[in-house]
Amino acid sequence: MNEMDKTTLSEDIRTALRMVIDPEIGKNIVDLGLVYDIAVEEGGVVSVTMTTTTRFCPATDFLKEAVQACVWYVPGVEYAEVRLTYEPPWTPDMMLDVA
Repeated sequence: MNEMDKTTLSEDIRTALRMVIDPEIGKNIVDLGLVYDIAVEEGGVVSVTMTTTTRFCPATDFLKEAVQACVWYVPGVEYAEVRLTYEPPWTPDMMLDVA
């Protein structure tokens, strides 16, 4: 998989992740700034690094499972892993203007 293919797959994943809605805020996780990184490796191995709005967010498990399921459905993905981080901590300043 060349760099262009990796970039295209990363963009496809980011687009798909807009379907994952934070149940408390009602906006998608990409526009909220909860997705920190999408790494695409050889063979369609994908790692998404994300956060939640608070460390003890009651929707954490739901969001992680939704992200993993969403990524799996993107053509070209052979393996998906979701990593949760709180560094840096999320702030409303991370939201895109559309959110």
